[in-house]
Amino acid sequence: MIKNTIIYVVATLIFSACSNVPKPSTTEIVTKKPTLSDYEIGEKWTWKWKRTTEGTTRGEGEAYQEVVKFKNSLGFSRNGTDTTLIANEINSNKGASYLRWPLKVGKKWVFDEDWESYDGTKGHTKQEAEVVSFEELTVAAGKFMAYKVLLKGRMTNERGFDGKIIDIWWYAPAIRKYVKHTQDDGAGLYVKELINYSSVQ
Repeated sequence: MIKNTIIYVVATLIFSACSNVPKPSTTEIVTKKPTLSDYEIGEKWTWKWKRTTEGTTRGEGEAYQEVVKFKNSLGFSRNGTDTTLIANEINSNKGASYLRWPLKVGKKWVFDEDWESYDGTKGHTKQEAEVVSFEELTVAAGKFMAYKVLLKGRMTNERGFDGKIIDIWWYAPAIRKYVKHTQDDGAGLYVKELINYSSVQ
């Protein structure tokens, strides 16, 4: 009985000491970019997307990325039709407006880039970006701690679009991908949300 009491008291003291250790503020957390070794063949991220205009659905579907063996290295296969080297994506900010390593709440930059979409449309986007918070976000795939990155600016494309655009991205370091993205271009709202993540473990 005395032995059990001593163990309980010691355990209580240890728990109390640990609970008094201050946790870092979310503004102090810094996330470095992932490395190639952080990815494994078979990892897969699946998102559901929807585009609405004045409350009417104009398009919806699913998209996925999967880690595959590619050119003697690892690649991201997008929807099974387009594959790019992961190393190239890690070492380039091209196309990833919401990522500037390392990520930290309060970080700001300007995204200014000519681009070409997967359907061949060319355009230009210039936005002021800021990591506004590191917060818990619940999506269909579960709960994630994610950086919320806000981008405001202007976009033009060869189809005649020219207007203000607001993007919000939520990037989850635990799975090295965004879990949600919204885009408001004044004409409609695009929402893309992670519905499943599967690892090889």
